[in-house]
Amino acid sequence: MSLKIVRNDITKMNTEAIVNTANGHPTVGSGCDSAVYKAAGFDELLNYRKEKIGVVKEGDVFITPGFNLPAKYIIHAVSPHFTDEETTEKLVRDCYKKSLEMAKENNIKSIAFPLISTGSFGFPKEAGLRAALDEINTFLLKEDMEVYIVVFDPESTNLSAKISARLEEYIDENYVEEKTDEEYSHRFLGNAAYSIRRKEHVHKSGRKSTESAPCFNADILADVCEEEPCESKPINPLVDGYGLTPEGIEALRKRLEHLSDTFSEYLFFLMEEKGLKAPEVYNGACVDKKTFSKIKNNKNHHPKKLTALCLCIGAKLNMDQSKDLLQKAGFAFSNSDMTDIIFSFFIENEIYDIFQIAVELEERGLQILIPED
Repeated sequence: MSLKIVRNDITKMNTEAIVNTANGHPTVGSGCDSAVYKAAGFDELLNYRKEKIGVVKEGDVFITPGFNLPAKYIIHAVSPHFTDEETTEKLVRDCYKKSLEMAKENNIKSIAFPLISTGSFGFPKEAGLRAALDEINTFLLKEDMEVYIVVFDPESTNLSAKISARLEEYIDENYVEEKTDEEYSHRFLGNAAYSIRRKEHVHKSGRKSTESAPCFNADILADVCEEEPCESKPINPLVDGYGLTPEGIEALRKRLEHLSDTFSEYLFFLMEEKGLKAPEVYNGACVDKKTFSKIKNNKNHHPKKLTALCLCIGAKLNMDQSKDLLQKAGFAFSNSDMTDIIFSFFIENEIYDIFQIAVELEERGLQILIPED
């Protein structure tokens, strides 16, 4: 039993079967359908379809030889055109279920899928990946088969490779086997220890020291200052605003106003602030609607860490927002956790692409995106 997400041209996959996103009538469409016909032998495959298959309704599947492909078989899933999300998703899920069942009936042990209906047919790619993962994982709980999801077409492979190269550099610079993450020991979010740097600070001795940091917490102040801490009262950054722009002060004000928020409350505050709708976020995060509903309807719900990380991607959060959101679920980024490093790279670089993340995780033998229990 295995599921892998790969970047490849599906017509070059060396599996027993590949899945094609077919038309209901014996004609050749664009995208994956056209590529499969050209690679398999256009006339030979089309004649076979016309003579032996005929018309097939949306959501159903049929099987043909692979002809000139490396794969022995092609399972053709008649993919729906996008109408509304609920109707289209049901048909897309049927395509995955029926393709897997047909593979089982034909004793096929390895199969490669494209993301069904997500090309010219218009189904959102993030929703397509979520549907694929759900249905394939459900099937593999009972059956033994090698299943691949091919998420990158040839045009996007070069961009993917560039991102991977940058990620490798980032991992080399940031990943360590063991490291204590002290990020939250110097922040005022939740533990009254937020340090704000100012240009000068007066010590007990009366000498001014540049590049020191007045803090809310005396113990931390003692660590930061070169000499003993001053006797002045703690500085309020919302009033004094040392070293902060007006925009920075306003951002900090909002963060402090939401200190007591739960994970759910803070997520939906950020969504509202960014003008994001629920489907944009849970699809962009590759989180299923059932899990997202739990978070929405129960303000005290604590998601798994992987779900929280994915929601940072779906909500297009910056690094500070991501750290705050994770903290509200009881988590933090760690430089000794490869999954955290990968998500950190994508968030810091504002690459909110769940497909790239899924591939990078899988290629390092890490858990790919799956629904919560």
